[in-house]
Amino acid sequence: MKWSDRKVLIVATAVMTLLAAGMAIFAPPEEVARGGLPSVYATGRDGARAAYLLLRQLHYPVKIWTQPPADLPDGSTKSVLILADPTREPTQEDLAHLEDFVNAGGRILFTGRLIAQFFKGARVNAAVFESATANYDRTVPSNFTYGAPTVSLSPEAEWTLLKSDQFPLYGKVPKIAVLRWHRGLGEILWWAGPTPLTNIGISEQNNLNLFLDAMSEPGTNRDSSIYWDEYFHGEGDSLWSYFAKTPLPWGLWQFAFLVMAIFLTFGRRSGPIVSPVPVSRRSPLEYVDTLGGLYERAHAEPAVVQIVYDRFRLALKRMLRLPANTSDAELQSIASKRLGAKEEAFGQTLKRASEASQAAKVSPAKALAIVRELESYEQDFGINKLKKL
Repeated sequence: MKWSDRKVLIVATAVMTLLAAGMAIFAPPEEVARGGLPSVYATGRDGARAAYLLLRQLHYPVKIWTQPPADLPDGSTKSVLILADPTREPTQEDLAHLEDFVNAGGRILFTGRLIAQFFKGARVNAAVFESATANYDRTVPSNFTYGAPTVSLSPEAEWTLLKSDQFPLYGKVPKIAVLRWHRGLGEILWWAGPTPLTNIGISEQNNLNLFLDAMSEPGTNRDSSIYWDEYFHGEGDSLWSYFAKTPLPWGLWQFAFLVMAIFLTFGRRSGPIVSPVPVSRRSPLEYVDTLGGLYERAHAEPAVVQIVYDRFRLALKRMLRLPANTSDAELQSIASKRLGAKEEAFGQTLKRASEASQAAKVSPAKALAIVRELESYEQDFGINKLKKL
């Protein structure tokens, strides 16, 4: 290796190391294990990373919001803003814009004891509560309590006095744990604690249904956004976010491309000669062809449909957190509400798969069509992506 080539390689490596270190310092953290704070970055038991990823897997338009309420986009009617145990004290400007957001038709999911600091008219007992978790029964049927007759929650406060536009959903005066509050064209959902959306609490009782009901109550425009606030957890624009608005990122990309071109050119010219890896004759497709031939000769099309059908039902029930004895009719109804499936078409597919799996004989073309429909729904619902997490 010539000394000139060695210098180029050393300089390129040093520059790439500096760029990587700069990105690691200036980029906002992806995962921050903050104890006791329901943040979308927190992966601990009290964090909210699981709930955030679940919304993304279910194709909800959820966004992490690290800016003040004044920067919320115009036309946020029917959008949802999640304020999970905020810690930053709001300014008067923040309060005014939050009020405008609700009055214009938005919905705020607020958890914790600081509701009175954000909205006038809240009457809560914010005394220090024990961390023990309690079960609360549904007070009245509501779109926000569908599928959740009982929820498990660790209260940080309790609502003690009701006004005419406030309706308890769980608990009774003076120990209300979940409340719906109409304000203008919008509403505020208040939880006494963030338990139903935390990593440890979302799977307790019917907490998952309570959380999803707050995100997808009928009347909500599915194209509207869900803003998960991190601004009131102390997050804000990082130094890299500032530089991202300048030509600096484009210049860094050009420089990185130049360094990579130099490195690849040198490597191609001076790299060692490597023999190609021999291809194994034991191709995985041989096993697939052999297994397919066995099923074909045995005329076992119903068994194939049953395997795919049972696997699909099991994966979908796990994804939707449903019991094992859920019927096809219930699965059809819940999938249409939560995943946007066309109820009639999805129901017909389940019916054909069930009948074919129990039939004595099914034509190969019909079995193949049913299997393709089930695999298409797996892809549409994101079941394959969920399995990889």
